[in-house]
Amino acid sequence: MKVGFIGTGHMGNPMARNFLKNGTELVVHDLNPEACANLLELGASWADSPRDLASQCSVVFTSLPGPRQVDEVALSEDGIFAGAAAGTIHVDLSSNSITAVRRLAAMAAQRNLGFLDAPVSGGTRGAEAATLAIMVGGDKSSFDAVLPLFEQIGKNIFHLGDVGAGSILKLTNNLLGLGSQLLLEEVLTLGVKAGITPETMFKVWSTASSAPQAAYIPRVLKRDWDDPFFSLELSAKDIGLCLEAARDLQVPMGVGNAIGQTFTRALVRGYGNKHWFATLKVIEEDAGVDVGTWVEEEQPAT
Repeated sequence: MKVGFIGTGHMGNPMARNFLKNGTELVVHDLNPEACANLLELGASWADSPRDLASQCSVVFTSLPGPRQVDEVALSEDGIFAGAAAGTIHVDLSSNSITAVRRLAAMAAQRNLGFLDAPVSGGTRGAEAATLAIMVGGDKSSFDAVLPLFEQIGKNIFHLGDVGAGSILKLTNNLLGLGSQLLLEEVLTLGVKAGITPETMFKVWSTASSAPQAAYIPRVLKRDWDDPFFSLELSAKDIGLCLEAARDLQVPMGVGNAIGQTFTRALVRGYGNKHWFATLKVIEEDAGVDVGTWVEEEQPAT
């Protein structure tokens, strides 16, 4: 089976490498050819366009920033659908819109193509270690055909139902994680303004019911926010897609909308290319307080 992979950035590149490590015959494409250089050295073949790639492959994976990029790669004149033969399966690993993936699935079916929405979670570490959670929506026959490939990049693989089910699980997962992180940043800022040090909050909360959330304080306050694997801008995009799904399904999300507004303010203030922890800057600026930087305690000599 020849497999195609389009989008070899922070997440896509290690997933593609794992296919190659498992002996999968791989064809790759990216708008930035340099992003594929290491894959070509490992034995992958290059395709000049998504159409060229799809014409060679029975399964095509895409790992892209969002709906606009996936639509362009799939539907353009040089896109996947233009080159794919009947029976080809397009697997979208991106965090995508439920509306968009359902539309793509319907258009794929008109061309006798399979389609799965299969967003992943686990970050670059999970991608490197092939331990990703993969949340899959689509027909069972397509899922079964692709399952051996999923097993090369992930450890927890879920077939969740029809197309769109994978996307809703991924988007709600991200909103839940990002929202709880934002609340941690707010209470940190409140505590500091009240005269409590972050170290004291970490020490106390780590013994209390908020211990799981408190565990992130050192990472947040390390303030190592440049060159992130998942930027604040992409985080805001996923929150927006989740809120879009809530509007479509008529589910009120007052808390979710408030989270989205804070991320929007962070984008307006120029923090989009930083780690999503940079939302702390917005909270600090609005509160007029600097929470500070975490300094790891030195371990006593033994």
